[in-house]
Amino acid sequence: MKKSPFKYHHKKLPKPKPDNIDNDAVTGIVDNIIYRSDETGYTVCSVKLSENQNTVTVVGNCPAMWIGETLTANGEWIRHKQHGFQFNASSIKCVAPTSAKGIERYLASGMIEGIGKVNAERIVEKFGVDTMRIIEKDSKRLKEVEGIGTKRWKMIKESWDEQRGMRDIMIFLQGHGIGSAQSARIFKHYGNDAIARIRNNPYQLCTDIWGIGFKTADEIAMSVGIPRESELRARAGLIHVLNTFTDEGHCFCLKPELLLNTEIILSISVEILADALNYELRKGSLVSDNDRIFLAAIHEAEVNVADRFARLQRSSVLHDPIDSEKAIPWAAKKAGFDFAPMQKNALKSAISEKISIITGGPGVGKTTIIRALVDVFEARKLNVHLAAPTGRAAKKMTEATEHEALTIHRLLKFLPAIGRFEHNASNPLDGDVFILDEVSMIDVMLMNSFLSALPNKAILILVGDIDQLPSVGPGNVLSDIIHSKTLPCTRLDTIYRQGDRSGIVTNAHRINQGEAIIEPSIDATPLSPDNLSDFYFIAQDNPDLIMQTVAELLTNRIPSRFGFNPLADIQVLTPMRKSQLGTENLNAFLQEKLNPKGIEIERFGKKYRTGDRVMQIRNNYDKDIFNGDIGIIIGVNTDDTTLTVQFDTKTVLFEPSELDELIHAFACTIHKSQGSEYPAVVILLTTQHFKLLQRNLLYTAITRGRKLVCLVGSRKAVNIAIKNNKTKLRQTALMERLRTALAGNR
Repeated sequence: MKKSPFKYHHKKLPKPKPDNIDNDAVTGIVDNIIYRSDETGYTVCSVKLSENQNTVTVVGNCPAMWIGETLTANGEWIRHKQHGFQFNASSIKCVAPTSAKGIERYLASGMIEGIGKVNAERIVEKFGVDTMRIIEKDSKRLKEVEGIGTKRWKMIKESWDEQRGMRDIMIFLQGHGIGSAQSARIFKHYGNDAIARIRNNPYQLCTDIWGIGFKTADEIAMSVGIPRESELRARAGLIHVLNTFTDEGHCFCLKPELLLNTEIILSISVEILADALNYELRKGSLVSDNDRIFLAAIHEAEVNVADRFARLQRSSVLHDPIDSEKAIPWAAKKAGFDFAPMQKNALKSAISEKISIITGGPGVGKTTIIRALVDVFEARKLNVHLAAPTGRAAKKMTEATEHEALTIHRLLKFLPAIGRFEHNASNPLDGDVFILDEVSMIDVMLMNSFLSALPNKAILILVGDIDQLPSVGPGNVLSDIIHSKTLPCTRLDTIYRQGDRSGIVTNAHRINQGEAIIEPSIDATPLSPDNLSDFYFIAQDNPDLIMQTVAELLTNRIPSRFGFNPLADIQVLTPMRKSQLGTENLNAFLQEKLNPKGIEIERFGKKYRTGDRVMQIRNNYDKDIFNGDIGIIIGVNTDDTTLTVQFDTKTVLFEPSELDELIHAFACTIHKSQGSEYPAVVILLTTQHFKLLQRNLLYTAITRGRKLVCLVGSRKAVNIAIKNNKTKLRQTALMERLRTALAGNR
């Protein structure tokens, strides 16, 4: 493993210091910045001392630093075993340089756009020690310098203002525990008004800046003097608690529960919280519906989804009706086999109805029906669109149907500049038939956006597995639609894919029925290629031995027996992020096992190497990549700390401040794997995961494997998961809204 030259092991001097240098303070000009962490402010720099012009190394934390600045540091001298004497600073303060030479070095550092080494010399030669005041207060005079015209003057002025504003903000925010990467995001969002806006309402950071949560904003609020029992804090706390509920998939929180939870978290009286809640209700950011408190956007989405389904159902198609009695035999002949009775029912419903739902587990023929429907509708010259909620699900749909499928975001064409979709109620999509796959993954917000953009004439077919985990976002849309019994739904339950030989399909359905898995042991199975199963269970209770087993499976046993590439083909799945068998620990462990060498940079406490498997964890519309997209790092630039990642067919460059959007993905949570299929999966399940042991979790994990599933863990944990079908009900109102909106339709 490559060692970072900046991981110092300090050894205190028994006496001493270099000659003519003070013991506990250093003052000089920053000559070079050797290393700097944007997250922590940890910096290694060389400093030219004021008193004797010696150059020394200073190590410590500093909110902001540029070459040429005057540095004052307090601390002690230490001797590094490789780098010799250096000053270990307990505090560092940097200010703009005052000497002509320092100013020239400062301007020539590249921090100001439009000023290079030559222009820095010319500017300082013209204005001397008054240069900084001229740029700050009377910048038009820069046009007196040879080579600087109006265009370059404006460029310099804008860059100067941005850098000075950025510096002030970084110093202010890092004093409140916020790293440089987030400080940069804050400055980009708020501009030069950042400090004033944060002092006025630090809780706005939770809404405006990705990566900053309520706890951080609350700490800033306390430090800038906002009273603990202020209504501003109470209002922010209510929103925070409601956001926590939506993060757990709920659409609303009952009023008493909301007030109680917020009181516990904030230690604020219920009277103050009740006043704060009334304020937010009057303001319109929250909505009360039968004592259920919604975030306004989620309430609007639920109402709109029900209304749009009703409007779509009551509207007529513009094409002539399709005779299903003729279309289904035609599609069967084209497919080369007869459809089973339930498949025929699903096809008939989808062809004849304005809206229809098809649900069922793995191997029951959902994809076969989608292919047949595409054939039928295209034979009638209808414009058919296929879509899915994730890139991997869309890709799988495209491969299975040989018809292009898009993600819903790409179908609707998100416009980053204005923060909304191009296609909406005012600008609907152009199409006759829309088929959505993996609908269990679609939350109420995305479903609202999609339905709003559908033309009234459209036929809508929703396909998904109701027994999988629900969406990560708020709502339980597919389940609510099916259980409302307001729209035609066909449930497929006969297994066709891979026949009776598939252990994956067989065990998925056994789990879904609450039955014990058939558990062939990978050690007991003969090694003959003709006798390999696609499902194995390895019983192991000890977490340390489980880790060793996973490493052995990925590096040796699976590649040698099945030929799968551990980096490209095998996905490790686990229920949670934390704990020894959580994704965070597993990723660090598996990185060293699967990709121990390579060019690397270290950010946010993680090493990123060429060849690493990574996952995007937020929607980035500018880069056209989305939460859950998986890629491989194909380039690491150690000079500017950037990464290049290959996501399927898209290559994306990540700047240093964007790397917190990437996590390693040698292992990922089962929730994050929804909508994806992998050639092989290794699933970890132990009693460590007790709180998450549910039937739909294990079912979802097993159905992610296309050719091979290895389940490693405790037999007790597996049995607990299979027996536990009491999934936590999500608090949604969509089912009753659908029944009201579609009353009399069925």
